[in-house]
Amino acid sequence: YLLHILKLKKHLSGWSTSKDKDAYSSFGSRDSRGKPSYFSDRGSGSRGRFDDRGRSDYEGISSRGDRTGFGKYERSGHSRWSDKSDEDDWSKPLPPSERLEQVLFSGGNTGINFEKYDDIPVEATGNNCPPHIENFSDVEMGEIIMGNIELTRYTRPTPVQKHAIPIIKEKRDLMACAQTGSGKTAAFLLPILSQIYTDGPGEALKAVKENGRYGRRKQYPISLVLAPTRELAVQIYEEARKFSYRSRVRPCVVYGGADIGQQIRDLERGCHLLVATPGRLVDMMERGKIGLDFCKYLVLDEADRMLDMGFEPQIRRIVEQDTMPPKGVRHTMMFSATFPKEIQMLARDFLDEYIFLAVGRVGSTSENITQKVVWVEELDKRSFLLDLLNATGKDSLTLVFVETKKGADSLEDFLYHEGYACTSIHGDRSQRDREEALHQFRSGKSPILVATAVCIFLFLS
Repeated sequence: YLLHILKLKKHLSGWSTSKDKDAYSSFGSRDSRGKPSYFSDRGSGSRGRFDDRGRSDYEGISSRGDRTGFGKYERSGHSRWSDKSDEDDWSKPLPPSERLEQVLFSGGNTGINFEKYDDIPVEATGNNCPPHIENFSDVEMGEIIMGNIELTRYTRPTPVQKHAIPIIKEKRDLMACAQTGSGKTAAFLLPILSQIYTDGPGEALKAVKENGRYGRRKQYPISLVLAPTRELAVQIYEEARKFSYRSRVRPCVVYGGADIGQQIRDLERGCHLLVATPGRLVDMMERGKIGLDFCKYLVLDEADRMLDMGFEPQIRRIVEQDTMPPKGVRHTMMFSATFPKEIQMLARDFLDEYIFLAVGRVGSTSENITQKVVWVEELDKRSFLLDLLNATGKDSLTLVFVETKKGADSLEDFLYHEGYACTSIHGDRSQRDREEALHQFRSGKSPILVATAVCIFLFLS
């Protein structure tokens, strides 16, 4: 053993030569790497890279340097917060990334029937209600937003977007009753992000810096979106990624049922717009990972469902019992399919001189859905299903709901062996499997999704 130790010691001592030290230094030192790829002649360089969840959002910018997540980039002397630099202007778009564009915008927008939307009645009530728009260009939203609208292939606003966008741009509080699938996610994301690009991060940047320049620290999002389910939270987050493309805004999402450690690490890379379920957000706040001191924009999406699921104590804890600015200082928007007494009380407590927007008949079934009941014998169900699938277009997305988890797996296997690209989702699947199934479905790679009745409530968010 002593002989082996002596040989090992002699071997390691060979690394002490000046030549070897120089070689090692030239490979691994920070000084020898040159300028970071973001500033290299190759353009976007590391930007456009994404992890196993497909994230990017210019993480080569926000996750390096001083790790504040608010844009300061100190390597090689570059700083996007230099007083003399034009790059501190958040309204100016960053260079494009072809790979990131492919990731964010490759999916189609299926199922929007604009002809039927034109017939949906809309009523806006409140003092000094701003006039509605007919086109996205009717209101100033900046170069970044307009470019991303074009990439998303949105041609004209839906009724809720026509009215909500100018209301939010005027910094008025909003209570909107609109059906799922009416385009309400873009109705609040577009004007909020547009305003963030115009105003910049404000005091939130200073707060992050004061928490420690190089260490891991609490994040102070500028905008908070609360959603009832993790599926809806992820859906809103994915839309936020699209509309924050080529900007300095970094969206994040936190929800229960997933690895909290991974979510904390993601937050520590910077967070300007946060999408969260109420329970997980309270957990993050109690851990000291999120502060709402400088939250300018608060959105409660599907507020009626959050109350139905028992989240009112957590919502009031977040809005009223912590450091969030009070109503009248922050800008608050609530979206709900119904307007019961509980929602009216929440609007009274959270909103300041709000405008009430009713899209369609409040509490009714969506007029874009045609309901048809067909009686089929048990033995003929699968044959009838194949006839329905063959009658639909090649690019159509089809949801098939079944009663049991076993039935979902069985039907998925049957359709697969019949040559149909399909996937399934039910309560026994892990969160990662559910997200992957929904991603495959939305992207059109698996245009048929088989789901259990339990997942109907989650998916239709």
